[in-house]
Amino acid sequence: MIILFDFLFSLLMILILFPFALPIIIILLITGEHLVFYKQIRIGKSGKEFGLIKFVTMLKNSSNMGTGDVTLKNDPRVLPIGSFLRKTKINEIPQLINILIGEMSFVGPRPMTPRNFKIYTPDEQSVITKMKPGLTGVGSIIFRDEEEIFEKLNMPLEQALKEIVMPYKAQLEKWYLDNLNLGLYAKIIFITAWVVVFPNSNLHKKWLKNLPVNKQIENIKNQ
Repeated sequence: MIILFDFLFSLLMILILFPFALPIIIILLITGEHLVFYKQIRIGKSGKEFGLIKFVTMLKNSSNMGTGDVTLKNDPRVLPIGSFLRKTKINEIPQLINILIGEMSFVGPRPMTPRNFKIYTPDEQSVITKMKPGLTGVGSIIFRDEEEIFEKLNMPLEQALKEIVMPYKAQLEKWYLDNLNLGLYAKIIFITAWVVVFPNSNLHKKWLKNLPVNKQIENIKNQ
């Protein structure tokens, strides 16, 4: 049922959103580095690599600059329009193509670059790769303000990833896998749309029961 929904809904959304995406395409063509899309290798279901498609928001080869695959608050690699596209999640729209061709789902773990995927322990990797990566997911909702979280953790980036962020994301995705059903899938899609409009909302706490909690992350989000 979810597979059929992914195919039909992604096709419908591509048709609906194309007229709205066209101005973004034009703006990207005439600004920045005049590129519209970029494709980056990510890890998918069963550990297979695929090319994730996004609107360009950062300088070309940005993964080889600065903090690599992690984007921080006020990151100088982000293009002027890139900040808007990232904040509104418009940059994620081209991933509808990944969903349409079966590489992704609407809900699942965010697809990781090979470099960041290696930070997971083997047990965590085995959990993550049991699912198709998602356009959104539990981890995406909790870490929707990830750039600010990294800033407030006040520790070296690599240490924050290994000791706090990646282990917590793995716990969240295991919770999703253990509780997966069509109702939960629909709830996460709705919550994602809700927090885009109301970014300070804690609707997930009411609708997603017994979520794993990381006190350090929770304290940062409550500041």
